[in-house]
Amino acid sequence: EIDAILRGLQRTTSRIWVVNREYRVIALAGSLRRPQPAEAGSDWLGRLAQRLFSGLIAGLADSPTEDFEEGTPEEVLASGREVAAALQGAPRSRSRSTPDARAVIVSAAYPVWNGNEIAGAVVVEETTNSILSFRNRALERLLLATLAAFVVAGAVLFALATRISWRIRRLRDEAEGAIDARGRIGRLVSGSDAGDEIGDLSRSFSAILARLAEHHAYLEAMASRLSHELRTPVAVVRSSLENLKLGGTPAQTRVYLERAEEGLARLATILTRMSEASRLEQSLSSTARERFDLGLVAAGCVAGYRVAFPQRVFEWKGPRRPVMVEGSPDLMAQFLDKLAENAHDFGAAGTPVEIELSLGEGEATLSVTNRGEPLPEAMRERLFDSMVSVRRDTGGGKPHLGLGLYVARVIAEFHRGSLRAENLSDGTGVRFALAVPTLP
Repeated sequence: EIDAILRGLQRTTSRIWVVNREYRVIALAGSLRRPQPAEAGSDWLGRLAQRLFSGLIAGLADSPTEDFEEGTPEEVLASGREVAAALQGAPRSRSRSTPDARAVIVSAAYPVWNGNEIAGAVVVEETTNSILSFRNRALERLLLATLAAFVVAGAVLFALATRISWRIRRLRDEAEGAIDARGRIGRLVSGSDAGDEIGDLSRSFSAILARLAEHHAYLEAMASRLSHELRTPVAVVRSSLENLKLGGTPAQTRVYLERAEEGLARLATILTRMSEASRLEQSLSSTARERFDLGLVAAGCVAGYRVAFPQRVFEWKGPRRPVMVEGSPDLMAQFLDKLAENAHDFGAAGTPVEIELSLGEGEATLSVTNRGEPLPEAMRERLFDSMVSVRRDTGGGKPHLGLGLYVARVIAEFHRGSLRAENLSDGTGVRFALAVPTLP
């Protein structure tokens, strides 16, 4: 009858046994070990995730194990203070370790009364593994929620950082694209409507570039304005000097008149060259493009240089067949004039100026080489800018405003070519080369 009662009371995670007054076990039911759930064979991803979480939880807290020694009731009776107290009529509980110390068992003993006498005691035992498992499951849920929160926060932060980085790169690209190869502000940065710091920076860039564009336009127009405004007083001074010469001036006064005319001529040359670049840029928009033989134009220019500079030898080398390009032959002749004059001025005395036209893959290269001092490394990138010159100021001779190579670059860009300057490999001179696309 007692065995039947215990079988009705037993649980899968507990052990119940009854002892009489002689400390003899008369009934036993249940087991302290919990049955292990079978793993699903197909859900390998779930098993992998479970192992990973179990490994993480094992590092944070001890994991319960069902591989332990339960011990026999007789071993418990040998040192069971709760059983002795229950047989004396006082319910008692205690916790102890298993014999192999791999689990903790909580046991409770309660007396069994038969009338006014104690007939025995009922002992119920259970391990703390269920509590530890519940704790570990709570830690798993907490860890999973924490990882999910980290993933969501990381995704949000990554998206925010990506957007900020994209906006900064876009602002950088707009700022770099606002200035063309000539240093002109061709396209203003559109200020952002955003109310954050990047939006403020974008609007500041836009305002700064707008003011720089206005100032750059003023500086570009200043040369032509000065040239236009000064021509009238120069004409007045010239006419006054001519009238003084016609009036019959003394010999010593005539010397001063001649010096004044030389200075006036120099001033007129400066004014002409100041407006040369601006007039050229304005005329390029209306210049018609045509097909012409670059070799024929260059050979004709070289023949003219031999007459204009008899003290300098000009060597010409070009292909025997026509080299057809698209552009303006007059502008190309003006381009070659600038380079030939530059080579003549900087070339060492007694050395030739070499002008060569060579053909490449889909392009032609027109080069002008002179022997003399090499270019300073610091000036190679700025050589084709406006008002930049490496000439030494001798205090006399023709005025040089640093516009010749700038005009040459403008003409090269009109022909869709690229102009570069480089020192010769042996350091004995300088070579200017223009690469332009050819026509079939």
